[in-house]
Amino acid sequence: MFTPPYPPYDPTDKKGFSYTTVVSRWPKILTDILNAVLAIDHAATMQIQTLQDGCEEAKALKAKVEEGQGVIGKISKLKEDMGTNKPLLEIPNDGEAMTNVYNEELEKLRTENKDKWFTAPWLFAECYLYRLIRSWFKQTAHWQSFDPFFDKKESTFKSSGAAIYQLAKIMHDLDAEKTELFADSDKSLVIFREMIQMCLWGNATDLSLLTHMSHEDIANLQSVGKDAQAARKEYILKDDQEAVWQHLKTLKDTNAKIDFVLDNAGFELFTDFVFADFLVTYTPYASRVVFHPKLIPWFVSDVTPTDFASTIPDLLSDTFFPPPGSTIHPPEGAVTPPARLEEHSYLRQMVTRWQKYLAEGVFSLSVPESTPLGASDVKADFWTSPYPYWDLKEKGHVVFEELKESGLVIFKGDLNYRKLTGDVAWPVSTPFETAIGPVAGAFPILSLRTNKADVVVGVSQEVADALDAKGEKWRVNGKYALVSFCPKSV
Repeated sequence: MFTPPYPPYDPTDKKGFSYTTVVSRWPKILTDILNAVLAIDHAATMQIQTLQDGCEEAKALKAKVEEGQGVIGKISKLKEDMGTNKPLLEIPNDGEAMTNVYNEELEKLRTENKDKWFTAPWLFAECYLYRLIRSWFKQTAHWQSFDPFFDKKESTFKSSGAAIYQLAKIMHDLDAEKTELFADSDKSLVIFREMIQMCLWGNATDLSLLTHMSHEDIANLQSVGKDAQAARKEYILKDDQEAVWQHLKTLKDTNAKIDFVLDNAGFELFTDFVFADFLVTYTPYASRVVFHPKLIPWFVSDVTPTDFASTIPDLLSDTFFPPPGSTIHPPEGAVTPPARLEEHSYLRQMVTRWQKYLAEGVFSLSVPESTPLGASDVKADFWTSPYPYWDLKEKGHVVFEELKESGLVIFKGDLNYRKLTGDVAWPVSTPFETAIGPVAGAFPILSLRTNKADVVVGVSQEVADALDAKGEKWRVNGKYALVSFCPKSV
C-alpha cells in the first residue's frame, strides 16, 4: 500500500475548505434531500385522500409515507450530529456493496480518535456520507430505487439548452471538414483544444458544490465558444493539452479504446459525449469509448446508469429544453419553437449518431444501462469506495486490468482528482505523476479538473504564491483549472 509523505488536510482547520463543507455545504445538501422526500410524502398523502380507504393502493402509499418519515427522521438527526461533532455511525448491513469496507475504515478511525465529523479525513467522511444516506433508502420497501438528487440533476440539465444547442451546431459544422480533419493533425489540434476546454469547463456545474447558484449563474459557467475559452485559458494553471495531443497521435489506426471515468450528469455528461464523438468520428485516434458511472447516488450530481440511460431520450425530446426566455419547465405538450428548429435538427442529428454508436458498441457503459441503483458490479463498485486511486490495483483489480488496455483514461472532475492524489497536503509544485502514486504509468491518464478543493499539484510555487497574495480562493472557487497528463510507462 502506498503511503504518501504528507498528511491529509486538517479537517479542524477553520480556514480549510473541509471545515466549511461540514459547517455549511453538507447541511444544505441534507436539507435538499429532506425537502425532496417531504414533497413526495405530501403528494402521496394528498393522493391517499382521493382513494377508497383500505384499498391496496392506499395501503401502499401509507406505507411509503411512513417509510419516508423514517428517513426524514434519520437525516434530521444526522444534521444535528454533524453540527455537534458526534461520532460517525456504522453503516447498516443493507446487502449492498462496500458496507464492510466503510465500517472497517471507520473502526480504524475510532482507534485513532478521528471518527467524528470534524476530525475524520474529509475524503473518507464525504464518501461515507453518501454511502450512509444510500443505506437508509435501501432498507425501505418503497424507496429503494429513489435517487434524491435526480430531479435536481434533470432541472439543471433543462437549463443548459443554450450551450447544448451551440455545441450541436459546432459539431454539425465539423461534418463538412471531417475528411480534412482525419488527414490534417495540425487542424485537428485546433479543434481538439476547443473540445478539451469544453470538457474541462463542463465540470464547473458540480451540484454538490454550487449549492447557492441560480440557473443564470450556471448558464454563465456553461458558456462555450472560442471567445469564452480564450478568456478562460489564463485560468488553466497546469496545461498538458499539447502532451495529450502528442500521445493521441501515437494511437492512430490502433483501434484504441478511450475510457471516461465520469463525474457529473446533465451538461457535463453531454460534453463528455461530444468529446467522445469528436475522438471517434473526426479523428483516426480512437475506435470506441467506455463510460464509467457510479452505482449509487453520489456527490449529488454524479452519473448513475439511470442518468446515463435518460440522457439520450432527453436530448432527442422536442419538449425537454425550454425556449429562450421561458421558465425552466416548459408547459406540458409544448413543442420546439420555430426559431430553434434548425439548431434542434443539428442536435437530433448528432444525438442520433450517439444512439447508433451505443447500439453498435462504439460507445458503451461499463455496466448495463439497466443496472438499478445499489446493484453491485465489480466493474463499478470501486468508484464508490472510500479508497484513493492509489489502491486501484489491489482494491479494484478488475477495473485496473481493464484500464490497462485503454489508449487514454480521462478522469473527470474534482472528486476524481482528489482520489487520484489522495487528497493530501502535497506541496503545489509536486509533479502530478508523483502525487498519483502507484497508478502513475499503469495506463495513460488525463485529469480534467476545475479547482474545488484544497489539493493542487503540478503548479509552480511562484504562481501559487501570486494567487495567494491576491487573496483569491483559487484552490476551491471553481474559477481555475488543471489539465494534467501522465503517460503509460513503457
